[in-house]
Amino acid sequence: MPAITIPKENLIRLPEVQRRTGYGKAWIYKLIADNKFPKQVKIGTRSIAFIESEIDGWIDQRISESRGEVM
Repeated sequence: MPAITIPKENLIRLPEVQRRTGYGKAWIYKLIADNKFPKQVKIGTRSIAFIESEIDGWIDQRISESRGEVM
């Protein structure tokens, strides 16, 4: 039986998301509440992270939109 490979997602923490987007914590949470930003993943009792590929995709989409490209 062939082994099943499950893609591994990298998780990044909020400070890294802030660095990549240039947005502050409050603005990121507002965008999440408005369903305009990838939702966080709870990784512990008081810890959250974001899926790196979702954040990268969101950034790529913003770049495309700003240049009038259609995705």
